[in-house]
Amino acid sequence: MIEDLRTHFWLYLSMPLVAALIGYATKLIAIRMMFQPIKFFGIRPYLGWQGIIPRRAEKMASIAADTLLARLISARELYQKLDPGEVIAAVEEPLTHDIELIANDIIGELQPGIWEALPDQIKRQLILNIQNEVPHVIKGIMRDMDRDLDKIFDTKAMIVSTMTRDPALLNRIFQKVGKPEFRFIARSGIYFGFAIGLIQAATWMLTHSPIIMPLFGLFTGWFTDWLALKMIFYPRLPTKYFGIINWQGLFIKRRQQVAAEYGALVADEILTPKNLLEAILTGPLSNRLIEMIMNHVKSLIDKQVGFAKPLVVIAVGGENYQAAKHKAGQRLIASLPETLKSIEHYVGNALDIKNTIVSKMKDLTETEFEGVLRPAFQQDEWILITVGAVLGFLVGEFQVFMMTH
Repeated sequence: MIEDLRTHFWLYLSMPLVAALIGYATKLIAIRMMFQPIKFFGIRPYLGWQGIIPRRAEKMASIAADTLLARLISARELYQKLDPGEVIAAVEEPLTHDIELIANDIIGELQPGIWEALPDQIKRQLILNIQNEVPHVIKGIMRDMDRDLDKIFDTKAMIVSTMTRDPALLNRIFQKVGKPEFRFIARSGIYFGFAIGLIQAATWMLTHSPIIMPLFGLFTGWFTDWLALKMIFYPRLPTKYFGIINWQGLFIKRRQQVAAEYGALVADEILTPKNLLEAILTGPLSNRLIEMIMNHVKSLIDKQVGFAKPLVVIAVGGENYQAAKHKAGQRLIASLPETLKSIEHYVGNALDIKNTIVSKMKDLTETEFEGVLRPAFQQDEWILITVGAVLGFLVGEFQVFMMTH
C-alpha cells in the first residue's frame, strides 16, 4: 500500500483536486441549466434541453403569484391607497379634452345641420356641462370598482401573464434575488468535493476498483448539490454545530437584503402602474369594467339631455339615440389607455409597491419568509440535484479512462 502510494503519488494527490473540480464544475453547469436555454434547444420532445425555470415558467409564476397575494399584498389593499381626488386631478385635463372631441363628433353625426348652426358659445356651454360632470362620474366609477373589485380585476392572472409574457423575467428574478446563494452553491462544490475526494483516494488505494471513480463522482455531484441547497434554507435559526460552527440558512440570514431586492423587482417588473392599468382595461375580467363605464357614460348623457330627452329621442330616433350613447361610451373607453398614462406617476407613488412588500416581509416568520420564494422552484430541486449527480458520474468515468489509458 505504501509502495502503491509512493508510485502513484500524483494520482492520489489529483483525486481530491479532481473531486473539487467536479464539485465546482457540476454546480456551475447545473445552475446554468436552471436558466438556459430560455427556449427548447434540440429535437422535441425528449432529445434536447430547456432551462428548468423557463420550462416551468407558468407553474412557477402561478405559485409565486399565490404566495405573493397570500402573504404580501392584495388588490383591495392597493386600490384603497388611491385617492379619488388625486385621480381626478391627474386625468381631468386629458379626459375633458377627449370628451370635447367625442361630444362634437357624436352630436355632429346625429344632427349635423342643427349642431353646426348653433352658436359656438352654446356648443361650448353644452360641452362644459358634460365636462363639469366628469369628477362625479370618476368618483362613481371608482366607488363601483371598490365594491366589485374582485369581479373586474384578476390580480393573479395579471401577475402570471406578466411573468410568462417575458421568458427572461423569471430568470432575472431568481438570478437577482438568489445571486449570493447560487455563488455559494458553486463554491461549496470545491470544499465538499475536496473532502469527498480524500475518501475517494483512500477507497481507491484499498480496492483499485474502476467503479469507484464514477460512483464517487455521482455521489459528489448528488450530495454536494443536496447539501448546498439545504444550507441555503436551513437551519432557519442560527445553530451551532460541533460546538464551533455557527450556521443559519444563507437565504434566511439575508432576509433584509432579499426583501429589498424582491420588493424592487416586483415593483419595477411586475406590479408596475402601466401593467396594472393595462390589466384592468384588457384583462380576463375587463368586460365587466367596460360595462360599468358604459353605464356611467349613458347615465351622464341622459342626465345632460334631462327633460328634453323625449324630444331628442323623437328628433333623432330611439335607436339612433341609444346607438349614440353606446358609441360615445366606446369612444371614451378607446381613449382610456392613452388618458390613463397621465396617472401612472401618481399610481406608482400612491401604491408604493416596493416599500409595502419590504415592510410585509419584515413581519414574516422565518418559515413564512422561506415560503415567499422557495415554493416556486422547490418541486424541481430534484432536477438540479440529479443533473449534478449525472455530470459527476460522467466525469468519474472520464477519470477512469484517463487512469487506464
